[in-house]
Amino acid sequence: MKKFNILILTDHLTHSNANSIYEMSAALRAHPAVGRLHLASRGNEANRGFFYHFDTTELEVWSMREGISYEKGLKGLTEKTVRVDARYYDVVWLRLPRPIPSGFFSFLTHHINERRIINRPSGIVETSNKKFLLQIPELCPPIAFCDSMEVIHELHNAHPIVLKPVESYGGKGVIRVEQGKVYESTQQIPLEDYQPVLENQIKNHGGYLAMRYLKNVGQGDKRIVVVNGEIVGAALRLPPQGSWICNASQGGSSIFAEPDEQERWMIERLNEELLPRGIAMYGIDTLVGDDGRRTLSEVNTLSIGGVKQMAELSGLPLVKRSADLLVNYIREHIPFREKRIIPVIQ
Repeated sequence: MKKFNILILTDHLTHSNANSIYEMSAALRAHPAVGRLHLASRGNEANRGFFYHFDTTELEVWSMREGISYEKGLKGLTEKTVRVDARYYDVVWLRLPRPIPSGFFSFLTHHINERRIINRPSGIVETSNKKFLLQIPELCPPIAFCDSMEVIHELHNAHPIVLKPVESYGGKGVIRVEQGKVYESTQQIPLEDYQPVLENQIKNHGGYLAMRYLKNVGQGDKRIVVVNGEIVGAALRLPPQGSWICNASQGGSSIFAEPDEQERWMIERLNEELLPRGIAMYGIDTLVGDDGRRTLSEVNTLSIGGVKQMAELSGLPLVKRSADLLVNYIREHIPFREKRIIPVIQ
């Protein structure tokens, strides 16, 4: 059987015990179609030339032959590494969180055919920006791009809105505007007092995506993970008491969930956009719209988490299923190289 050698690019400094990368790596390593599987961390100082200075394609990588866990990863990714050229691998899997250093994707695709990279950098650039939702408005609540205070006032006067900085991530900078007030976390600030912050965001950081504030937000947002076009699992994230933001770090909670018919239709529509762009794995967030049906609020195509938690909540082997689907994607979309230079470590 032909076996693929895989390099995973990650950043152990951003990991916690809840991160899915270690379980996913172990599941991939056990797959009969995978040969060597190595991890390289952006958090390893020895890899700054690759991740930040773009002056070498060589990396310090950690092999999977010793098993893997979060605790082993903290040491393995910095202390048990050997140097290998990233161009040697059949597949490079991006598991890097934001922010991505400017120029990194260009450097990566200059040296490695992006068809061998998952998710494909050009696809990430096209789809991970919040403005991507403007291309699929039929899946979303009423949305608009805000590049001026005039647009914000016009939308706010029509109905309450949520403003999301188009270049932000992890829920940073998300606010609600309603009846002349800005709701930022637990604070209420008069809109006129908050205006300098909005103007700075518009002028220097790409503006906002405005989305109608949904009255049913308290019913939680649902994270759904998709691999190679198939739904792996879902979890419903509920906001803490008195909050409108579904964030577990702020006291929210999660329960296992099933996608409904509306969400399955969303996934079919998104697959049409994402698979041709080389997006093998992605996550979406949905909310209950004012009509009572689920509606799309976020698409994440960079570093997708949640599989480990979904597996724990459900008791189902979702990590293995994700790994199997990822290998299927590799077989279907990444041509096998008969002649190649093989990394020296096992």
